[in-house]
Amino acid sequence: MTTTEKHLEPEALEHIEEEIDHALGDEYEHEPVPAKARRSMFSVTMVWMGFPMIITGAMTGSILVLGMGFSSALTAMIIGNLIMLVYVGLLGQLGATKGMNFALLASIVFGRKGYVFASGLLSTLLLGWYAVQTGITGALVSSTYDLNYVVMTLIAGALYIGVTFVGVKGLHLIGMISVPLFVILGLFVVGDAASTTSWDAIMSYPGNNGVATMSMGVGLTVVIALFIDAGTVSADFNRWAKDTKSSWVATFSAFPFANLAAMLVGGIMTAALAVPDANPFGTDNMFGYMNNMQMTWLSVLAFLFLYVNLGSVCAHCLYNAATGWSRILRSHMRLFAVILGAIGIVIAATNVWAFFIEWLSLLGILVPPIGAIILVDQFLVRKNSEIDRDWRWTAFIAWACGSAVAFVVEWYLPHLSTAISAGLVGGVAYYLISTLSGKTATA
Repeated sequence: MTTTEKHLEPEALEHIEEEIDHALGDEYEHEPVPAKARRSMFSVTMVWMGFPMIITGAMTGSILVLGMGFSSALTAMIIGNLIMLVYVGLLGQLGATKGMNFALLASIVFGRKGYVFASGLLSTLLLGWYAVQTGITGALVSSTYDLNYVVMTLIAGALYIGVTFVGVKGLHLIGMISVPLFVILGLFVVGDAASTTSWDAIMSYPGNNGVATMSMGVGLTVVIALFIDAGTVSADFNRWAKDTKSSWVATFSAFPFANLAAMLVGGIMTAALAVPDANPFGTDNMFGYMNNMQMTWLSVLAFLFLYVNLGSVCAHCLYNAATGWSRILRSHMRLFAVILGAIGIVIAATNVWAFFIEWLSLLGILVPPIGAIILVDQFLVRKNSEIDRDWRWTAFIAWACGSAVAFVVEWYLPHLSTAISAGLVGGVAYYLISTLSGKTATA
């Protein structure tokens, strides 16, 4: 290869990436989304609604009902989703107003160099979430149809990379398919399961084997942590909204509507069937329920539904991860969707999904302070501020305070909510530090 050819390779690659962006649409990794490129309220709503209305959400609902009993779990679901509505809605409003993705928004609060830590952490965690969900896809298909786990995981991962590669348009399209399927099949499962008992029995279901072992604090953490990482980077999606009204409508379609609906499908099914020692990650979920009915057409539909439904959440997570890392490394979202997707598939093949609950605990400790600090900074401390320095240490100190307290709560005060504690302490610490250092207006 000649020296000239070596110099041409990066230029040729850049040209290919530009041609792809021209064909599929610019993803605006490094600048705000201009007004002319914003999408309709319906489009952004479908992007958001297709994210949490998933089988994993139904599994989470089952876990909550098994651990808390139905009535207490329902309370945790409602409160947790309302907290998410406010948290994600306000962060999404910032994204819609400024047109910035999370990485650009974090640059204002953590600094033009400091943002790498916040954005890099969240992007990596979201890659992990992609791997977990891809692994769950492979595990459910493998256990149900006696197919090879690794092969099924590889197929799932490749399909999900393809959806992400299309960009925000791909997220819209898969949401258009996944949401109606979930609503129809979810109502079918709930109706059929509920017909085996009474609604009074469902409401009074006490928990697995008649014992509630999960506290309200832990339950709230599970509800919040399920989407706290993606909710914190909500600007990645809401920056496409034409105005703040569209942003809030889209957020509401996810929290509480879609997320609560998914959790209720799993929760009602679990309480209605009252299976001792039920395993939501085995066959005791809506996917397993449909296959256990021994109807060929329903099993085929369940198979397709699983790939489409979990494909929606996986594509969203990979999109967030690729958007963040492409900004950090000054590249393109689509290139990193392929690279990170391949890494995620390898991780998924190692059965990482088995650490689902531990994953939620980690998210509840590390993530909430980041969003809380951004909200306090942009709505209370430094309204309309811009990227003005490399590092903003007040944000990092507050982040450490929030996560440290969350760690203590996780290990020594398990009856409290780790996620809520982390967010509250991080936000309050940031406000106090900014005030005491005399930087409320100029920090």
